[in-house]
Amino acid sequence: MANAQEVITTVSTKGQVILPSDVRRRRRWDAGTKLVVEETAEGVLLRAAARFPPTTSDEVFGMLKYDGPPISIEDMNAAVDDYFATRARD
Repeated sequence: MANAQEVITTVSTKGQVILPSDVRRRRRWDAGTKLVVEETAEGVLLRAAARFPPTTSDEVFGMLKYDGPPISIEDMNAAVDDYFATRARD
């Protein structure tokens, strides 16, 4: 996506580049935002890094284990119904 107005910035002796505040604001890149730097045929692409590392379902499922006797679906449904009935009164 090309901009109508070209913005020029300078690479410092430490390799730092200042991104224009308008770009940072539109991208919601506050101080401390981690960026992925990707070299492409067109130049260099910057994009926000993922906030959390990617996971698989095997790594996530079962994290909140229940250590009690088995609960029936009917008991679970009754607990949900009770919860929403209580909330409706508040």
